[in-house]
Amino acid sequence: MENSPNTRKRKKTSWFIKGTYFDYPALFLIIFLTAFGLVMVYSASSYKGNLMYGDNFYFLKRQAIFAVLGFFVMMFVSRIRYQKLKKLSRLMLFGEMILLILVFIIGSASHGATRWIGVGPIRFQPSEIAKMVLIIYMAHICTAKTKELHSIKDTVKLLILPVVTVVIIAVENLSTAIICFVIVVAVLFVAMPKARYIVAFGVVGAVIAVIGIFTVGYRGDRIEAWLNPETSENGYQTMQSLYAIGSGGLFGRGLGQSIQKMGFLPESHNDMIFSVICEELGVVGAASVIIVFLMLIWRFRFIAEGAPDRFGGLLVSGVIAHIAVQVIINISVVTNVIPNTGVTLPFISYGGTSLVFLMVEMGLVLAVSRQIRPHGV
Repeated sequence: MENSPNTRKRKKTSWFIKGTYFDYPALFLIIFLTAFGLVMVYSASSYKGNLMYGDNFYFLKRQAIFAVLGFFVMMFVSRIRYQKLKKLSRLMLFGEMILLILVFIIGSASHGATRWIGVGPIRFQPSEIAKMVLIIYMAHICTAKTKELHSIKDTVKLLILPVVTVVIIAVENLSTAIICFVIVVAVLFVAMPKARYIVAFGVVGAVIAVIGIFTVGYRGDRIEAWLNPETSENGYQTMQSLYAIGSGGLFGRGLGQSIQKMGFLPESHNDMIFSVICEELGVVGAASVIIVFLMLIWRFRFIAEGAPDRFGGLLVSGVIAHIAVQVIINISVVTNVIPNTGVTLPFISYGGTSLVFLMVEMGLVLAVSRQIRPHGV
């Protein structure tokens, strides 16, 4: 009996938790979207893989490795006592800022943009990690500094580090910066008692984004391609995407039967993979994918509402904002609702860094779900 207090103390401070609840519907939806993504990556990239590397399965094998790695990382993170991340949030944000600055010094370029850092054979995008780090940091400061959220002046002080991080990202990657800004505002919206402050932050962010679009040459070209894709020399990708969507009809050409992926549609397995989904599976298939995303967000909302503490609820809210805004932007680009920008479709588009760190976020959500106490427990 003398050891029981110490035992309880060790359990209380442990990094890991067994938990009495686990959200299996959310886990199923995550696995389904990831598996569907592997199928679509193979379908959209088999022609390119064979043409460039002599292997139809080249991109599928690479994506499958990251998917398996991401799954095990997700399950590991799901057992972490997520409250421990509070103490690490500031250190994580500073570390992320260092990585973002290193991109300008030792980063490697692709498609005309310098966004990657290479470590041996591994290459990753620090901006993808920033989404997760900002979610954790914002959830922490909005939990620890609740009183400051009642004052616009104090709130602005709290946002200095997140905003600086977003600005650094925006230099080379405006689309990811917009996603990160939405994450910051979304977590703030859930935590903040005065909605008018959120409107002010949103307006300021929108103005800065517009300035960023029209002060960089290639972004202005994308506006022109968006407005006049038929006549603009930069509208080729948009037109090929619309051809793919239009030719899919109601039920599509059939899985694997896309024509636009045969060298016509650039980035068919990456940013434009939703076009291939529309062409092969039609309106019904595309709508089904959107419904699955909505179901996932609904499950995450359930977890956020049942979270045992404010920090957990804000963590899940940040993840919801991340997935929702990225899906909206990707599909809007593919359908030419907004100008073309390089944003992947979560779980489905090809990309190792984005998938692994997205799975880390899924692990955080499941970690929160483990601490939900069902009624009667």
